[in-house]
Amino acid sequence: MSQVVNQPANTVASAERDPVALGIAVSAIILFVATGGMVLPQVMRSWNGAGTAPDPMLVSTLLLNIALVIFGWRRYSELTAEISERRKAETLALHLAEIDPLTGTLNRRSIAKATSELMASTAAEGRALAFIVLDLDNFKSINDYNGHKAGDLLLQTTAKRIEALLPPNGLVARLGGDEFACVVPFDPNSPDQIDQMATLLIERTAQPIDYEGASLEITVSVGLSATSGPQAHHKTAATATDLLHYADIAMFHAKKHGKNRYFWFEPVMETELRFRGEMEGGIRHGITAGEFVPYYEQQIDLETGKLAGFEMLARWNSPTFGLVRPDVFIPIAEEIGLISPLSESLIEQALQDAKTWDPSLTLSVNISPVQLRDPWFSQRILKLLVKHNFPPQRLDIEITESCLHENVGVVRSMITSLKNQGVTISLDDFGTGYSSLAQLRSLPFDRIKIDRSFVTELKDANASAKIIRAIISLGDGLEMPITAEGIEDTNILNTLKAMGRLKGQGYLYGKPEDASSVHQRLERENLLMPRNRPDDAESDSSTGEHRRAV
Repeated sequence: MSQVVNQPANTVASAERDPVALGIAVSAIILFVATGGMVLPQVMRSWNGAGTAPDPMLVSTLLLNIALVIFGWRRYSELTAEISERRKAETLALHLAEIDPLTGTLNRRSIAKATSELMASTAAEGRALAFIVLDLDNFKSINDYNGHKAGDLLLQTTAKRIEALLPPNGLVARLGGDEFACVVPFDPNSPDQIDQMATLLIERTAQPIDYEGASLEITVSVGLSATSGPQAHHKTAATATDLLHYADIAMFHAKKHGKNRYFWFEPVMETELRFRGEMEGGIRHGITAGEFVPYYEQQIDLETGKLAGFEMLARWNSPTFGLVRPDVFIPIAEEIGLISPLSESLIEQALQDAKTWDPSLTLSVNISPVQLRDPWFSQRILKLLVKHNFPPQRLDIEITESCLHENVGVVRSMITSLKNQGVTISLDDFGTGYSSLAQLRSLPFDRIKIDRSFVTELKDANASAKIIRAIISLGDGLEMPITAEGIEDTNILNTLKAMGRLKGQGYLYGKPEDASSVHQRLERENLLMPRNRPDDAESDSSTGEHRRAV
């Protein structure tokens, strides 16, 4: 853009100094004065009959001189008009380079320069400067659902609402997409002025916008930074670019902690953001490098005490961060769009591991809500089952209750597709989401899993078990078996066993183990497929009698 802006300026400057036009004009004037002074008096005397006619050569020279004057004047007029048009083009180019065309505010390129100039003037007055970054929450979903015209209206209205709250010397810019920034001078001894402004920005932005009879509503996450004052935590003098960077980090922190709120920048936020960036890069590399591995938690029949199966849990065996738990890396993988390839690689490993187990043992797999938005999810699961020749009836897909709130129709279609092939479906974390009795009746679930938050309360001997009894009664009424998570001691186990026939899992039975440890456990308990037992391998190589007995 700088080349486009500079080119007209250079051309106009050269046009203003055009030596050809200047030489023609000056020469024409000099020649006209010289020849006209000799020829015109002779012409006048000849007309009056008082003298002879002028020399034809001098007359021709005068006429040529007149033509040159006309040509020079015309050239000058055209050049003046051209310069005027080019100045207009230059002004327009500068405007387009600095102004956002949709909202009429400054853009990312121009806000830094304008902020630097404002910083200099406010510093001379002993005032501080606050940089406020605002990002609309869930703008993409509103834009996709209502159309780009509605999205444009939302952005334009937001810009106007921000401008209405700014002081006369404040700045506002659209940084790109659905992100805005404003710069506000304030008294460094009264930083609460900026807190009040941030609160007002959140409140005003949230006001509904009427669009073709519909109401558009949105929230905003806000990040704040300042040049000085108690809220300026940066150690060195901040430039305009630094302020934008700090406020952007604070805004991201606000999004991470629930959205629709504001935070002042603190140095620890930058450390967290840098760590997150390293995590994102590690996840991308780790998927292709095979660093994500399945761990398995035992599921026990509480009535008999026998092993019924395992739930697969994700672990990240990172060379940089060590063994990372799923509650750390799964939310990041969901946000950066990598949860599907990560999950499918783990499921594929788990199917290979579970093929060596006794056929009576099931494999339970948790599915992210993000994966359920993919209409081809069930087909990919079935493709993996066929690829590894794994019996569908041994696979149990666990869907969290919160998934039902997002799109019941899509979830119903996927559940039906999987169940038609023999896969069982469990409703995980029951009691913490939004499912209703009508949804439980209409969706073909095979099992309900009680969330561990209810189960762990049974540690206390005086704890109430009414909620768990109610869930068990609900399961009995719907003919859905129950699994209880979070069994951590014998008090919990004995209480649950007295409530009916349940499956359970928890640290009382041991922590999740990797595939090798599970294989060794099953080998000790004689719960491997015949061809995976050492004694069977010996029998197969000799008489095969043991294999036939099995």
